[in-house]
Amino acid sequence: MTIDLPAPAFRIHDLISMHLPRLADHPIFIEEARTWTYGEFQATLTALAAFLREAGLQPGDRLMIVGENSVAQTAAIMAASTLDAWAVIVNARLSPSEIAAIQDHCDPRLMFFTHAVSDDAREHGTARGATGHHIAGIDFSCTLARAEAIAEPVCADSREQVAALIYTTGTTGNPKAVMLTHSNLGFTSATSRASRNTGENDVIYAALPMSHVYGLTTVVLSALWGGATLHLVARFDARHLLRALADGLTFFMGVPAMYLRLLALHEAGETVVAPRLRFVHCGGAPLDAALKNRVEAMFNLPINNGYGMTEASPTITVVPYNQRCDDMTVGYAIPGMETRVVDEQRRIVPQGEVGELQIRGPNVMKGYYKAPEQTAAVLSPDGWLSTNDLVRQAPDGAFYVMGRLKDLIIRSGFNVYPSEVEAALNAHPSVVQSCVVGRPVDSDEQVIAYVEVDPQVKFDAAALSAFVAERLAPYKRPQMIVPVERLPAAQSGKILKKAVQEMAARL
Repeated sequence: MTIDLPAPAFRIHDLISMHLPRLADHPIFIEEARTWTYGEFQATLTALAAFLREAGLQPGDRLMIVGENSVAQTAAIMAASTLDAWAVIVNARLSPSEIAAIQDHCDPRLMFFTHAVSDDAREHGTARGATGHHIAGIDFSCTLARAEAIAEPVCADSREQVAALIYTTGTTGNPKAVMLTHSNLGFTSATSRASRNTGENDVIYAALPMSHVYGLTTVVLSALWGGATLHLVARFDARHLLRALADGLTFFMGVPAMYLRLLALHEAGETVVAPRLRFVHCGGAPLDAALKNRVEAMFNLPINNGYGMTEASPTITVVPYNQRCDDMTVGYAIPGMETRVVDEQRRIVPQGEVGELQIRGPNVMKGYYKAPEQTAAVLSPDGWLSTNDLVRQAPDGAFYVMGRLKDLIIRSGFNVYPSEVEAALNAHPSVVQSCVVGRPVDSDEQVIAYVEVDPQVKFDAAALSAFVAERLAPYKRPQMIVPVERLPAAQSGKILKKAVQEMAARL
């Protein structure tokens, strides 16, 4: 599989116009009771772009879009592209202080709120004096233009012009603003489309938030490349997904937490009917073997695993389309991207040994906004991005993620990879998911495991410890297993490792 780079003049809104007039009457979005066509949506984003231009949005400005998955949110992203403004895509479910921090940092000219589909967005908009509007079928609210906002330089080349500013979830620290160019998003979404042969007959469930690059690129933009139909969902609901599967979904892409909710219904007696489903994908957070096996049994399809990060927009590796894997590989590097695995001195390690993954290619971010020192710390002058993830590579080129470099636990001089311990814990029937962290004690580190317990299964800490002891070397076994009702998680479903580390520090 080879992927051509987007043209120098490419913009992400081209993903709509490229299909016109041929697909003018073809469905592009299903949102609640309404179906939108490609032609209707093109008219909507054109009208919205004209409104935003009249409201004061200029090329190089930031348009801060506070919302949840909807036609209005997608139209705002594409309208910003039309005007060469940056779309700052923010989840409305963030707290007022988090929204304020992002607003202060990105200095938007205008703020856009999807109040019709999100009460949280409405509250954020009301707090900022936003007024409501109805334009070409969409409802939203918008602030007045801020005269003091400063526009960034505009670049004709798609490799330099920023399309989206995505704030990382901050699972291991403070969020950073990742600048992703039109070429970044175009290349990665084209790769996703080609890897699963997305086409006009596909109906794709879009519950992953577009404020997360997985939802934006791998789900929405890749579907638009293929002329597919997106079933937009503001908030994930497992029963809604069951109905959509029965109605003819062909793709479902989710994070582990979404699959766990669907499995809970299925294992409680709900029948999963999915007559057209052909592709199931998991990303955004680590997938463990126990969950993988349960999902594959439910759908009678392989679940395609993958690995990425916001700074890679996001895709780095993928398992080939519908290839069954007996292990937990995250697949092979996408075409057009270089990889290397290095040690602490940045020397390439022998194949099969664990080291930090570094990548270089057209998917790598432009940098962190207003943070040149942070950018320089991870992005070398010759384009190599340090992922801070520990991996090993098999002789056939397949990658296995061992964990975050900073999450590595050193116990009595031995390296303990949290992912290995979590896999052993998650294989027990009483454990929904787990998070393993290190706790410094007397010049050493203890292995501390927090486990989210299945309420339907009686929890026995001693039995779980014995279960893990059969599967792990003594130095890898947790010194403490702490049951919790729910692990702290980001809106995307990713476990907040930093919050768990803080919990362990208080033990």
